[in-house]
Amino acid sequence: MSCFDVPSPPSTGLPLVLVVAVALIDTDGRILLAQRPAGKDLAGLWEFPGGKVQAGETPEAALVRELHEELGIDTGSSCLAPLTFASHAYGSFHLLMPLYVCRVWRGIVTAREHQALVWVLPDRLGDYPMPPADRPLVAMLRDLL
Repeated sequence: MSCFDVPSPPSTGLPLVLVVAVALIDTDGRILLAQRPAGKDLAGLWEFPGGKVQAGETPEAALVRELHEELGIDTGSSCLAPLTFASHAYGSFHLLMPLYVCRVWRGIVTAREHQALVWVLPDRLGDYPMPPADRPLVAMLRDLL
C-alpha cells in the first residue's frame, strides 16, 4: 500500500485555529507536560505548553508570550527550534499546531494556568492521556531524544 492508495480527507469547512506548542526539555532530558485545568475543553488531559497565536503575531512570538504568561519563564525566539506540527479536526474547528523544542529559558517553571505540571522522560510520555492533536507528536520527540 502506498500513500497514493489512501484517499485525501475532504475539506471540512471548519475554521482553522493556529495554536503553538513547545517541548521544554530540561538538563536531564525530561519534557514538561501541563495538565489542562477544570472548566476548559479536554480538562484533565496532559499537553505540551503553548497557546493560540493572536492576529498579527508570529508563532515564535506567541510561544514566548505564552511561556511567560502560563509558566512564568522567559525565552527568546532564537531559543525555539521548530520540530514538527500537528493537524487535527476537532468538532467545531481544525487545529494546526507547530511544535517547537526549547532547552534554554530563564526563571523557574511554575503552574500559573494549569492544574499541574510534570517532567517526563521521553519513553514515559505515552503514560499520560493527551488530547488527540498532541498524541502523534510523542513519537517525534522520542525519535529526537
